[in-house]
Amino acid sequence: MSAPEKIVAEARTEFGKGAARRIRREDKIPAVIYGHGNDPVHVILPGHQTMMALKHGGANALLALAIDGKEQLALTKDVQVDPIRRVIEHLDFVAVIRGEKVTVDVPIHVLGEAGPDTLVVNENTVVSVEAEATHIPEFFEVSVEGLPAGTQILAKDLDLPSGTTLLADEELLIVNVTEQMSAEALEAELEEAEADLGIEHDVSDAEIADAQTEAKAADAAQESGEATDSE
Repeated sequence: MSAPEKIVAEARTEFGKGAARRIRREDKIPAVIYGHGNDPVHVILPGHQTMMALKHGGANALLALAIDGKEQLALTKDVQVDPIRRVIEHLDFVAVIRGEKVTVDVPIHVLGEAGPDTLVVNENTVVSVEAEATHIPEFFEVSVEGLPAGTQILAKDLDLPSGTTLLADEELLIVNVTEQMSAEALEAELEEAEADLGIEHDVSDAEIADAQTEAKAADAAQESGEATDSE
Protein backbone atom coordinates (compact mmCIF):
# COMPACT_ATOMS: atom_id res chain seq x y z
CA MET A 1 0.00 0.00 0.00
CA SER A 2 1.26 3.48 -0.91
CA ALA A 3 1.50 6.32 1.61
CA PRO A 4 -1.92 7.49 2.81
CA GLU A 5 -3.44 10.41 0.92
CA LYS A 6 -3.43 13.60 2.99
CA ILE A 7 -6.79 15.40 3.06
CA VAL A 8 -7.88 18.45 5.03
CA ALA A 9 -11.20 17.78 6.76
CA GLU A 10 -13.68 20.33 8.09
CA ALA A 11 -15.52 19.78 11.36
CA ARG A 12 -19.20 19.10 10.75
CA THR A 13 -21.54 21.10 12.97
CA GLU A 14 -24.88 20.79 11.14
CA PHE A 15 -26.77 17.54 10.85
CA GLY A 16 -29.92 16.17 9.27
CA LYS A 17 -30.96 15.48 5.68
CA GLY A 18 -31.13 19.15 4.72
CA ALA A 19 -27.61 19.82 5.96
CA ALA A 20 -26.31 16.70 4.20
CA ARG A 21 -27.86 17.85 0.91
CA ARG A 22 -26.24 21.27 1.25
CA ILE A 23 -22.86 19.62 1.86
CA ARG A 24 -23.20 17.47 -1.27
CA ARG A 25 -24.31 20.42 -3.40
CA GLU A 26 -20.97 22.02 -2.56
CA ASP A 27 -19.18 18.90 -3.90
CA LYS A 28 -18.27 17.77 -0.40
CA ILE A 29 -18.85 14.49 1.44
CA PRO A 30 -20.14 14.03 5.01
CA ALA A 31 -18.16 11.41 6.93
CA VAL A 32 -17.74 9.97 10.42
CA ILE A 33 -14.69 8.46 12.15
CA TYR A 34 -15.10 5.75 14.81
CA GLY A 35 -12.62 3.86 16.93
CA HIS A 36 -10.33 3.61 19.95
CA GLY A 37 -13.15 4.14 22.40
CA ASN A 38 -13.60 7.77 21.40
CA ASP A 39 -16.83 9.50 20.50
CA PRO A 40 -17.57 9.54 16.75
CA VAL A 41 -15.93 12.45 14.94
CA HIS A 42 -18.11 14.00 12.23
CA VAL A 43 -16.27 15.73 9.39
CA ILE A 44 -16.74 17.10 5.88
CA LEU A 45 -14.32 16.07 3.11
CA PRO A 46 -13.58 17.62 -0.31
CA GLY A 47 -15.52 15.57 -2.86
CA HIS A 48 -13.19 15.16 -5.84
CA GLN A 49 -9.98 14.73 -3.86
CA THR A 50 -11.59 12.15 -1.57
CA MET A 51 -13.11 10.24 -4.48
CA MET A 52 -9.72 10.03 -6.22
CA ALA A 53 -8.01 8.93 -2.98
CA LEU A 54 -10.53 6.09 -2.56
CA LYS A 55 -10.10 5.10 -6.19
CA HIS A 56 -6.32 4.88 -5.83
CA GLY A 57 -6.39 3.25 -2.38
CA GLY A 58 -8.85 0.49 -3.24
CA ALA A 59 -11.41 -1.16 -0.97
CA ASN A 60 -9.37 -0.51 2.18
CA ALA A 61 -8.10 2.98 1.41
CA LEU A 62 -6.17 4.62 4.23
CA LEU A 63 -6.40 8.41 4.46
CA ALA A 64 -4.44 10.88 6.58
CA LEU A 65 -7.11 13.36 7.63
CA ALA A 66 -6.04 16.75 8.96
CA ILE A 67 -8.63 17.69 11.59
CA ASP A 68 -8.14 20.97 13.45
CA GLY A 69 -4.43 20.85 12.65
CA LYS A 70 -3.96 17.27 13.88
CA GLU A 71 -3.46 14.23 11.66
CA GLN A 72 -5.67 11.19 12.07
CA LEU A 73 -5.17 8.00 10.07
CA ALA A 74 -8.57 6.75 8.95
CA LEU A 75 -9.29 3.36 7.37
CA THR A 76 -12.25 3.23 4.99
CA LYS A 77 -14.96 0.85 6.23
CA ASP A 78 -18.15 1.84 4.41
CA VAL A 79 -18.83 3.87 1.28
CA GLN A 80 -22.42 4.86 0.56
CA VAL A 81 -22.96 5.61 -3.14
CA ASP A 82 -26.04 7.06 -4.81
CA PRO A 83 -27.32 4.21 -7.05
CA ILE A 84 -28.37 6.56 -9.85
CA ARG A 85 -25.88 9.43 -9.88
CA ARG A 86 -23.00 7.18 -8.71
CA VAL A 87 -21.62 9.85 -6.37
CA ILE A 88 -20.41 9.23 -2.80
CA GLU A 89 -23.08 10.23 -0.28
CA HIS A 90 -21.39 9.29 3.00
CA LEU A 91 -18.24 7.66 4.36
CA ASP A 92 -17.50 5.66 7.50
CA PHE A 93 -13.91 5.40 8.74
CA VAL A 94 -12.16 3.60 11.57
CA ALA A 95 -9.43 5.54 13.37
CA VAL A 96 -6.09 3.69 13.38
CA ILE A 97 -2.52 4.40 14.49
CA ARG A 98 0.73 3.54 12.77
CA GLY A 99 1.90 0.01 13.50
CA GLU A 100 -1.56 -1.09 14.58
CA LYS A 101 -2.86 -4.42 13.26
CA VAL A 102 -6.28 -4.35 11.62
CA THR A 103 -8.61 -6.97 10.19
CA VAL A 104 -9.67 -6.34 6.59
CA ASP A 105 -11.20 -8.14 3.62
CA VAL A 106 -8.82 -7.93 0.66
CA PRO A 107 -10.16 -8.37 -2.91
CA ILE A 108 -9.03 -11.24 -5.15
CA HIS A 109 -7.98 -10.46 -8.74
CA VAL A 110 -7.98 -13.45 -11.13
CA LEU A 111 -5.52 -13.20 -14.02
CA GLY A 112 -4.80 -15.22 -17.16
CA GLU A 113 -6.60 -17.78 -19.28
CA ALA A 114 -7.12 -21.31 -18.03
CA GLY A 115 -6.65 -24.37 -20.26
CA PRO A 116 -8.95 -25.28 -23.19
CA ASP A 117 -12.58 -26.19 -22.48
CA THR A 118 -12.48 -24.92 -18.90
CA LEU A 119 -14.64 -22.62 -16.83
CA VAL A 120 -13.06 -20.44 -14.11
CA VAL A 121 -15.31 -19.84 -11.11
CA ASN A 122 -14.26 -17.19 -8.59
CA GLU A 123 -15.81 -18.79 -5.50
CA ASN A 124 -14.72 -16.03 -3.09
CA THR A 125 -13.97 -12.49 -4.24
CA VAL A 126 -12.37 -11.36 -0.94
CA VAL A 127 -10.33 -13.00 1.82
CA SER A 128 -9.98 -11.93 5.44
CA VAL A 129 -6.48 -11.09 6.69
CA GLU A 130 -4.72 -9.20 9.46
CA ALA A 131 -2.17 -6.56 8.44
CA GLU A 132 -0.56 -3.37 9.66
CA ALA A 133 -2.83 -0.41 9.04
CA THR A 134 -0.21 1.28 6.87
CA HIS A 135 0.66 -1.88 4.92
CA ILE A 136 -2.68 -3.33 3.85
CA PRO A 137 -2.48 -5.17 0.50
CA GLU A 138 -4.74 -3.55 -2.11
CA PHE A 139 -5.54 -6.97 -3.61
CA PHE A 140 -4.21 -10.50 -4.07
CA GLU A 141 -3.48 -11.76 -7.58
CA VAL A 142 -4.33 -15.32 -8.56
CA SER A 143 -3.08 -16.61 -11.92
CA VAL A 144 -5.06 -19.35 -13.70
CA GLU A 145 -2.91 -19.22 -16.85
CA GLY A 146 -3.01 -22.64 -18.54
CA LEU A 147 -4.49 -24.43 -15.54
CA PRO A 148 -6.43 -27.63 -16.38
CA ALA A 149 -9.95 -28.53 -15.27
CA GLY A 150 -10.01 -29.86 -11.74
CA THR A 151 -7.55 -27.29 -10.36
CA GLN A 152 -8.58 -25.61 -7.12
CA ILE A 153 -6.83 -22.64 -5.53
CA LEU A 154 -7.33 -22.35 -1.77
CA ALA A 155 -6.75 -19.50 0.66
CA LYS A 156 -3.54 -21.16 1.84
CA ASP A 157 -2.18 -20.92 -1.73
CA LEU A 158 -2.31 -17.10 -1.75
CA ASP A 159 1.01 -15.25 -1.80
CA LEU A 160 0.76 -13.05 1.31
CA PRO A 161 3.25 -10.21 1.80
CA SER A 162 5.41 -10.08 4.91
CA GLY A 163 3.47 -8.88 7.94
CA THR A 164 0.11 -10.08 6.62
CA THR A 165 -1.59 -13.03 8.34
CA LEU A 166 -4.38 -15.13 6.87
CA LEU A 167 -7.49 -15.14 9.07
CA ALA A 168 -9.79 -17.05 6.72
CA ASP A 169 -9.90 -20.85 6.79
CA GLU A 170 -6.84 -22.19 4.96
CA GLU A 171 -9.09 -24.57 3.00
CA LEU A 172 -11.40 -21.76 1.81
CA LEU A 173 -11.92 -22.25 -1.92
CA ILE A 174 -10.91 -19.12 -3.82
CA VAL A 175 -10.88 -20.21 -7.47
CA ASN A 176 -12.27 -23.39 -9.01
CA VAL A 177 -11.28 -24.41 -12.54
CA THR A 178 -13.92 -26.79 -13.87
CA GLU A 179 -14.68 -28.49 -17.16
CA GLN A 180 -16.78 -26.34 -19.43
CA MET A 181 -20.20 -27.86 -20.05
CA SER A 182 -21.40 -28.16 -23.64
CA ALA A 183 -24.65 -26.46 -24.67
CA GLU A 184 -26.32 -29.85 -25.10
CA ALA A 185 -25.25 -31.07 -21.66
CA LEU A 186 -26.35 -27.78 -20.07
CA GLU A 187 -29.77 -28.01 -21.74
CA ALA A 188 -30.19 -31.64 -20.63
CA GLU A 189 -29.24 -30.75 -17.05
CA LEU A 190 -31.70 -27.84 -17.07
CA GLU A 191 -34.49 -30.06 -18.38
CA GLU A 192 -33.73 -32.66 -15.70
CA ALA A 193 -33.79 -30.04 -12.97
CA GLU A 194 -37.08 -28.63 -14.25
CA ALA A 195 -38.58 -32.13 -14.37
CA ASP A 196 -37.50 -32.74 -10.74
CA LEU A 197 -39.22 -29.49 -9.75
CA GLY A 198 -42.34 -30.33 -11.75
CA ILE A 199 -41.92 -27.35 -14.09
CA GLU A 200 -43.82 -27.67 -17.36
CA HIS A 201 -43.55 -25.31 -20.32
CA ASP A 202 -46.41 -24.42 -22.65
CA VAL A 203 -45.74 -25.60 -26.19
CA SER A 204 -45.46 -22.67 -28.58
CA ASP A 205 -47.13 -22.52 -32.01
CA ALA A 206 -43.71 -22.71 -33.65
CA GLU A 207 -42.84 -25.89 -31.72
CA ILE A 208 -46.21 -27.42 -32.72
CA ALA A 209 -45.58 -26.53 -36.38
CA ASP A 210 -42.10 -28.05 -36.23
CA ALA A 211 -43.46 -31.23 -34.69
CA GLN A 212 -46.16 -31.50 -37.36
CA THR A 213 -43.59 -30.98 -40.12
CA GLU A 214 -41.37 -33.70 -38.66
CA ALA A 215 -44.34 -36.06 -38.35
CA LYS A 216 -45.36 -35.49 -41.98
CA ALA A 217 -41.80 -36.07 -43.13
CA ALA A 218 -41.66 -39.30 -41.13
CA ASP A 219 -45.00 -40.49 -42.60
CA ALA A 220 -43.82 -39.67 -46.12
CA ALA A 221 -40.61 -41.59 -45.57
CA GLN A 222 -42.53 -44.59 -44.23
CA GLU A 223 -44.95 -44.57 -47.18
CA SER A 224 -42.03 -44.35 -49.60
CA GLY A 225 -40.41 -47.32 -47.91
CA GLU A 226 -43.61 -49.38 -48.06
CA ALA A 227 -44.02 -48.59 -51.77
CA THR A 228 -40.48 -49.73 -52.47
CA ASP A 229 -41.06 -53.01 -50.60
CA SER A 230 -44.25 -53.76 -52.58
CA GLU A 231 -42.38 -53.41 -55.86
